[in-house]
Amino acid sequence: MKGFEYYKPSTLKEAVGLLKEHRDTAEILNGGTDLIVRMRDGHSAPGVVVDIKGIKELHELSIEEGRVFIGACVLLNDIGLHDVILKRYPYLSQASLSVGSKQVRNRATCIGNICNASPLADTATPLLALDAEIHIYGEKGIKTVPLSDFFVFVRKTILQPDEIVTGISFKDDPENLGIFYKMSRRKEVDLSTVCSTVVKRDGKYGISFGAVAPTPIRLPKTEAYLNENALSEAVIEQACKLALEEVSPISDVRATKEYRQEMVQVMLRNSLSEWL
Repeated sequence: MKGFEYYKPSTLKEAVGLLKEHRDTAEILNGGTDLIVRMRDGHSAPGVVVDIKGIKELHELSIEEGRVFIGACVLLNDIGLHDVILKRYPYLSQASLSVGSKQVRNRATCIGNICNASPLADTATPLLALDAEIHIYGEKGIKTVPLSDFFVFVRKTILQPDEIVTGISFKDDPENLGIFYKMSRRKEVDLSTVCSTVVKRDGKYGISFGAVAPTPIRLPKTEAYLNENALSEAVIEQACKLALEEVSPISDVRATKEYRQEMVQVMLRNSLSEWL
C-alpha cells in the first residue's frame, strides 16, 4: 500500500473542499471495506483519503415526515437490526444483513454498497423497488436524484469527484409488502449470484434484480403488466416471461447466463405466489 495524506473533516463543506482541491487523487473513506482492500491489493492508490465519518449528520437514520432517511455513514448492521426497519421493511433488513459477515457489516455502510455500484449490490434491490432517492452534496448544495438514475454502468455512477452522497430516502409506508431473495454459492458471506426484491404498496408493484445486467435494475414492463392484471397463476407465468425480456445476464465464475435467467423466473414466481 502506497503512502497517502489523511483528512477527517467535520463538515460537508470542508469535505467537498478537500475533494475539489485534490480532485484527481482523492478518495472518500466511509466504512472502508472496499477502499482499503483495493488499496491493499494495488487496485487503487489515492494520494489523499477523505474520511467522512466525522460529519455528524451523515450518521442519521430517521423515520419522520412520511419518509425514511438513511445517512451515508449508517452501518449495515444498524439498518438490519433497527426496530422500525425490521417491522415495516423486513426485506430491507434481510438485504442489509446478507452483506458479508457480521464483522464486515459493523464497518460497511448501505451508501458504500450503493456507491460501489456493483451489479449485484444486495441493498440496491429493495431500495430500487421502493423508489428510493439519493441525496448528493456539492458546491451548489444538495441535489436529489432517483436511485434508478444514479447507476450508469458497472462500478460507475453519476457522482462527480467533488460530490458526496449524504444519504438515501424513500416514502414511509407501514402497509407495504416486500420479499427479498438472494441466491449465492454459499449460504453466508458470499456475493449474490442473483438477488431480487418484489414490493407491493398502494396496490402497485416494484420489481428489481441484481446481477442480471450491468447495474441493479427495475423491471418496468413486468411491473406495468402486473399493475394492470389481477394476480393469478397465469398472470404470474406471463410476468416471468416478460421479466426475461428485461434482463441481460452474463456467464461468469458464479453462474451461467442460462442459470441466471432461470433464477429470475424462479425468484419472481416464488415472490408473487406469496400473495395469491
